[in-house]
Amino acid sequence: MIGLFREFMWELAPPALAAPIQSYIERAIEEELGKVEEYYFGREGQAFWVAGEARVVGMVGIERQAQDAGELRRMAVEKAHRRKGIGRQLLATAEAFCRDCGYRQVVLSTSELQVAAMQLYESSGYRRIREESDAPASHKSVGAGLTRYHYEKPLA
Repeated sequence: MIGLFREFMWELAPPALAAPIQSYIERAIEEELGKVEEYYFGREGQAFWVAGEARVVGMVGIERQAQDAGELRRMAVEKAHRRKGIGRQLLATAEAFCRDCGYRQVVLSTSELQVAAMQLYESSGYRRIREESDAPASHKSVGAGLTRYHYEKPLA
C-alpha cells in the first residue's frame, strides 16, 4: 500500500516539485498510511480497502468528514492495472459503505496533477464545487501552489 502510494505520487510529480512531493509523501505515511488500522478503522464511519491478491494494485479510503459526509481518500490504482475497472469498483465500494453509514454525500479533493482521477470522478457523478490555489501543505495536500479541486456527490 505504501509502495503503491509512493509510486503513484512520483508518477505524477513534475521535477520542479520533487522536494515538496517528497515531504508530502513522508508526512502522509507518518500521519496516515503508516497507521491505517488506527487512522481509518479506529474511528466509526471510516474504512479502507485494497485491491489485489498477491500485492496491492489499488486502494481507497473513507474518512468521516462531517456527520452526514464521508471523504474519499487515497484513491490510487497501479499504472499497469488502470482502465480495467478497478478504480470504479473501489469507488463503488466506498460509496456503498457511505450509504450504509447514513452519509448523505461523498466529498473529495484532488490536485491539478490528477487529470485522470478528475475524469473518473466527473463521469461517476461528482460535481466540482470549488478550487483552491493556496492549499497549505499537510498529509492531505502537497501545497506548493498546486491547485486543489473539491468535489461532492449526493447519495441516494
